[in-house]
Amino acid sequence: MGVSGSGKTTVGEALAAALGWRFVEGDSFHPPRNVEKMAAGHPLDDADRRPWLEALAAEIAKDDAAGRSSVIGCSALKRSYRDILRSGAPDVRFLHVHGDRTLLAERVSHRPGHFFPAALLESQLATLEPLGPDERGVVVDIAAPVAEMVAEARADFGL
Repeated sequence: MGVSGSGKTTVGEALAAALGWRFVEGDSFHPPRNVEKMAAGHPLDDADRRPWLEALAAEIAKDDAAGRSSVIGCSALKRSYRDILRSGAPDVRFLHVHGDRTLLAERVSHRPGHFFPAALLESQLATLEPLGPDERGVVVDIAAPVAEMVAEARADFGL
């Protein structure tokens, strides 16, 4: 989980590879309307996000029912969004890839062809609710090497 530009895909793919699990790019589950809205510079609201989060929860439930584990890259900015994702399976854990606002802005501004404009980063940071003490998860610093973030997540999750 994390805001745009935090490295969710990079870290998620590395974690999935290290564990031999499937990686799912959450952005690919956004309906076209959401992508168009963000590309036009408008932040998504809860109503926009709900069907997307429900689709991801269904993907989690599908893997859980098949006895598979997976890593899904998803912003999961609010606890209520994470609650929807947890509805897919009880054992969902969150790896919050987070860091310095300046580094995040730099990363977002250097992603040619991505639908998410840098101007929306502030809206995501304003929406972000850190993991609660009762939520299963770990926060890693985006300034750390990817291998270090993966190792920290694996150690914290006992994987």
